[in-house]
Amino acid sequence: MKMSKMYIRTLRETPAEAVLPSHILMIRTGMIRKLVSGVYGYMPLGKRVLDKVEKIVKEEMDATGAQEILMSALQPAELWQESGRWGAYGPEMWRVKDRNEREFCLGPTHEEIFTDIIRTGVSSYRQLPVTLYQIQTKYRDEARPRFGLMRSREFIMKDAYSFDRDEEGLDESYKTMYDAYTRVFTRCGLKFRPVEADTGAIGGNGSHEFTALAENGESSIVYCEHCDMAATDERAELRDDPPSSESEAMLPLEEVETPGTKTIEAVADYLKLDKKQTIKALLYETYDDEGTLSGYVAAFIRGDREANVIKLANALGIQEHQIAFADEEKMSVLTGCVGGFTGPIGLKNCRIIADSEIVGLKNLCAGANHSDHHYINVNYGRDYTADMVVNFKMIQEGDPCPVCGQPVKFTRGIEVGQVFKLGTKYSHPMHAVYKDENMKEHDIVMGCYGIGVSRTMAAVVEQYHDDDGIIWPVSVAPYHVIITVMKTKDETQMQLAEKIERECAAQGIEVMLDDRDERPGVKFKDADLLGIPVRITVGRKAGDGIVEYKLRKDADKTELSAEDAVKNASEYIKGELARYSHEAVADL
Repeated sequence: MKMSKMYIRTLRETPAEAVLPSHILMIRTGMIRKLVSGVYGYMPLGKRVLDKVEKIVKEEMDATGAQEILMSALQPAELWQESGRWGAYGPEMWRVKDRNEREFCLGPTHEEIFTDIIRTGVSSYRQLPVTLYQIQTKYRDEARPRFGLMRSREFIMKDAYSFDRDEEGLDESYKTMYDAYTRVFTRCGLKFRPVEADTGAIGGNGSHEFTALAENGESSIVYCEHCDMAATDERAELRDDPPSSESEAMLPLEEVETPGTKTIEAVADYLKLDKKQTIKALLYETYDDEGTLSGYVAAFIRGDREANVIKLANALGIQEHQIAFADEEKMSVLTGCVGGFTGPIGLKNCRIIADSEIVGLKNLCAGANHSDHHYINVNYGRDYTADMVVNFKMIQEGDPCPVCGQPVKFTRGIEVGQVFKLGTKYSHPMHAVYKDENMKEHDIVMGCYGIGVSRTMAAVVEQYHDDDGIIWPVSVAPYHVIITVMKTKDETQMQLAEKIERECAAQGIEVMLDDRDERPGVKFKDADLLGIPVRITVGRKAGDGIVEYKLRKDADKTELSAEDAVKNASEYIKGELARYSHEAVADL
């Protein structure tokens, strides 16, 4: 296709609001267009990339036997109320009312809708298992939309839902989708890693997140080089250090003056203690489904540790958005806590949560709940107890692997997909059941599986770019070949360029022909910026049938006959497409 007829608007300058390479480059190439914060449209080249990612996703979903449908993004509140998620999902849900005051939401996900489909259409074990999927626009009202397609308020997602008779069937469906996701992201050219993940607002009893490795990723990934352990930092377990020796005596509780020591570092330094001998207090307020303050929580952890708020919220049976750091002054009036000097002894009117590690340690230091004073020789069971004991420590780089004990490492990544074992979380409250061979009813066992299609497009750009622009993998490139004509008014150059275009197209190669009346330097910069895998330049040797051949990913340029350039391009493109075809990755 001739670029003079295409709608392409490239930018030389970096957009002011863009930070990540993917955001910068997709705006500079004109592939996406911002409408408002967190909402983007896809322009011609961007839409072609999106279509290719979707095509790969569809091929792999269809290969599993999943069936595609398309449901409305507008969902009635009644179904969400039936599942119990209408209030629990949180402020990211976009809620709307029609003219009759009936409540709806713009779907952030579709568990309730798909469960409703199956409960009205499946009644017998003979109809199971079944997996349905869709590719559709989703909506989440992000508090801080940023990073272009990485954290947007409107995005394109593939969501699939499996329905089985029992947990064994779910395990099989889960593995089928896990393997399909491995093929999808391999075919998109991504370097990725599946890691154990928290289930979040989706729920369920098991999940893996597929993470594209990238230094600018929002996900923090913990992994071990000595075993197969890999998880998000929210999910990764940190084992307790060994408890104090049974032979160590509990010393008498003593209150000591500690002026101005509002931090763990300050009190440990003042009392000449290791931070491991101190107890850190973390004060939270919790909210109900309606966003109303429901109570206070005082969480206590060893002084050198950091808290994992996700684990704490899970232990409390609430969502992450339902817990926040407390207003200490307001909390103090009701509970007796004192900012910087809070300890577990003598608190009232709040839930006390103790990290599992500190209950086995003896003679620790904790706040005395009045200014400038701490207790020393604090012991669990004798001096205080907790409403809940749970491991809510955040793992840090260098901590021992929970599987093999070797030091763990951290990397960053972009979540491009996630798979969940839902069990009966939705089928039970929504009465999605089947009858077995004896006509006995059972809850259908579910799984759900999401791929961020638009986010995958951004993740590819994060991994494949240089200072000059994008370097598209062939499998998702908007076009395969760009033909750059040095002088479009030179009839010989244009005739040869058009001949190359026809011969490439005849072999199924997608071609852009840059016939614009622009300086060669502008055309070369645009070709690099757009990241088309192969560039064929037609210039002053066109009369001799000689062109310049270059791969975007390589620095080297070669002079070839036009025939050899077409042959090389065809072999390279077809080879790459075959390398990343379903058949080539089928055994992954």
